[in-house]
Amino acid sequence: MKEKVPKYFTQARACFLLDMPEAEIARISRESGLGRVERVGNEEERYFTYEELQQIGVLAADQMKAVP
Repeated sequence: MKEKVPKYFTQARACFLLDMPEAEIARISRESGLGRVERVGNEEERYFTYEELQQIGVLAADQMKAVP
């Protein structure tokens, strides 16, 4: 049986997959405009595609290179 691959990942799942803190992913997302935010009442959740996760990983790696 074929498993379905999700189109979008929550911020918590992105943290797990990229091994990065939520605050760092949220910061990169806000600064780069990657991901989308869904709001339900007072709750909000960020979602990312595979492509956006890859871009976040590249941006984080570039930022790490810039830090001496």
